[in-house]
Amino acid sequence: MKTLHEAIRPTIFLEPQKLRDFLEIDLTIATETFQHTGSFKFRAGYNLALNVPNDEILTASSGNFGQALAYACKLLNKKCVVVMPETSAKVKIEAVRNYGATVDLVDTKSVGRNERVAQLAAQMPNAYIASAYDDLFVIDGNSSLGDELAPKDFDVVIAPIGGGGLISGISKGLCRNGSNAELIGAEPLLGNDAAQSLKAGEIIANESEPLTIADGARTLSLGKHNWEIIKTGVSEITEVSDTKIGEAVRLYFGLANLKSEPTGAVSLGALLENTGNFKDKKVCVVVSGGNVDAEIYRQILKTQS
Repeated sequence: MKTLHEAIRPTIFLEPQKLRDFLEIDLTIATETFQHTGSFKFRAGYNLALNVPNDEILTASSGNFGQALAYACKLLNKKCVVVMPETSAKVKIEAVRNYGATVDLVDTKSVGRNERVAQLAAQMPNAYIASAYDDLFVIDGNSSLGDELAPKDFDVVIAPIGGGGLISGISKGLCRNGSNAELIGAEPLLGNDAAQSLKAGEIIANESEPLTIADGARTLSLGKHNWEIIKTGVSEITEVSDTKIGEAVRLYFGLANLKSEPTGAVSLGALLENTGNFKDKKVCVVVSGGNVDAEIYRQILKTQS
């Protein structure tokens, strides 16, 4: 049985000259697109599956955490059930099934993901109920990325934020390694609950799942465990329009030869919203994953800003 650090793939650091020249910024990309299951979520999923004593794990996910947890459970011989919205990317639904997990699709307009998890939990009394972000095992798993970022001495690290599992983990990893990097969150404007929360000093929730192209950030609110870290560990949260997210996806494709899913491109989108703020800084943008439907990816690539 492998430890977390034995199981994960180290993140890939890229310094694409075309993109750096285009932006006129000292830019490094930390991409998790080559992580197991195509996103950072494997760090969280494996750490959780490894450390909980239960042989059954139940979760809700738009796709990336479901894939990661399904694969982790496969490696550790545990059963996995994933509640997913019908609107999830088809490639993610198929991947979860291919890793051996049971997928329970729901229409989120009629029943919420958490409500459906509660219904299934009543039928699975021995299962561990895992949040894709609001779980200490998840945060600890994601902190391994912060461990890798810390030695690079970046002035600024920009990371996507939905429920807060990634950015809270990065914050924890940076802090324990004594990094002085400023940590900035990047959030879709259409689901800007985290930005509102940071400004208000308390958790503010979206009224419904935001219909942003960044499907991995379609969360109702930050997790409570995540918020306790974010409120002091994140300096600001930039709200990114879907237009800028799409532009970021195209820039990665055209100038960095990198396929990013929309959620993974939100951090570059945040930089595009405020390029002038980073001209004299050593900046790292985190690409959280690369799992995107081929048709959706094609539509984004052919769209002009």
